[in-house]
Amino acid sequence: MNEPSMLELLKTRRSVREFKTDPVDEQDIQDILEAAMNAPSAVNEQSWQFVVLSGTMLKEFCAINTNTPKGAAVGILVCQDLKAEKAKGYAVQDCSAATQNILLAVHAKGLGGVWTTVFSQNADRIRALLAIPEGIQPFSFVPIGYPARKPANMKNGFDKKKIHKNTW
Repeated sequence: MNEPSMLELLKTRRSVREFKTDPVDEQDIQDILEAAMNAPSAVNEQSWQFVVLSGTMLKEFCAINTNTPKGAAVGILVCQDLKAEKAKGYAVQDCSAATQNILLAVHAKGLGGVWTTVFSQNADRIRALLAIPEGIQPFSFVPIGYPARKPANMKNGFDKKKIHKNTW
């Protein structure tokens, strides 16, 4: 079977919010984390940390961060490492790029996931639950699992009207 090209992966990735109960292979999680850590970052600061959640801890996390779809086998919490910032204020971009790489790697593995936010009003409870040290800020969370159904084939997002050359 031919693997899809990177452009095909970019065009076909969709958010998945319903999952089968099948476990996700540890090697797949390792590969996904490797993809995350190869994201671009400001002055190569790599101001990110990752917490892999499963089982009871994943359920407890979802009870706090209620916008997270339930039922995924595993999830990755992306955190800003504010102590690692060389370019102050750029951890947001670093963690955004890492989260996007997670989503693309998840899709490449035949898994599903969705980018969810970590609400600021939940951050202290999440930090306490996961024993996250000072200087580390929860940023995004991606639940990961096998899709319960094939994602809807959404239209291509390309819109020529949104392209401007040299001037508006």
